[in-house]
Amino acid sequence: MNSTKFTPIDLFNWKRGEIFYYFSKMASTGYSLTVDVDITRLLGTLKKNKLKFFPAYLWLITRNLNRQTEFKVALKDGQLGYYESLTPLYATFHDDDKTFSLMWTEFDDDFKVFYSNYLKNKELYGDNHGVLAQKDKTPPENAYTVSTLPWVSFKSFSVHSYENKPYYFPSVEAGKFYEKDGRTLLPLSMTCHHATTDGWHINCFLEDLQNDMDSFEKFI
Repeated sequence: MNSTKFTPIDLFNWKRGEIFYYFSKMASTGYSLTVDVDITRLLGTLKKNKLKFFPAYLWLITRNLNRQTEFKVALKDGQLGYYESLTPLYATFHDDDKTFSLMWTEFDDDFKVFYSNYLKNKELYGDNHGVLAQKDKTPPENAYTVSTLPWVSFKSFSVHSYENKPYYFPSVEAGKFYEKDGRTLLPLSMTCHHATTDGWHINCFLEDLQNDMDSFEKFI
C-alpha cells in the first residue's frame, strides 16, 4: 500500500464541493466533541494476549479514520485531494525531564506488522529528546495528530492550530480511562474541520471503532 498516494479532487464535481467552499472560504469552521468509548472488552483482549494499549489505540483510531475519504483530505501544492492512508503522529513522554517528543509509525492494515514497527521505533527513538524523536527523518505528508493525555479523565478537549494555513486532517486525543457501572470508559476527543467532515462522518467512525474494539481478537 502506498500510503502517501495522493488523489486530486475535482471541487466542482465533488459531492461536498459547495460545502467545502462555504466552510473553508466563506465561514471557516472547525469543531470538537468528546465522547466516552467503552474499552472493557478491548482491555481484556489486550491483557490476555500481553499487548500494550497505546499502539493498539493508535492502530484502531487510524484504521477507522482511513475508512472514510473525508478524514484524509488535504491541500498539496495548491491541489485539493486525499491520501490513500493516514500515518499516526503521536507523542512519546520522557520521564526524566517531563517533556515529550513526536514520533510516527506508518500505518499497516495488519495490526501485528504495525505493532512490531511501533515497538522498533520506540526502541530506536524513544529516548531522543526534542520536538522530533526521529531526528534523521521528517514526518510524512500524510501524518495526522493522535495522542493521549493519560493523567486526566476529561469531559471536553479541543486542539486548535494557530498557523495561518489550511489543515483538514482530524486531531484525536484520549484521556485517562475510568470505571463506571462495571465498564471501563475512555474519554475520546476529536477536532475536525467542517469543510471536510460532518456529524455523520463522526458517527460512522465511532460506531466502527466500537465494533473493532469489541472484536479486537480477530486482528491478533
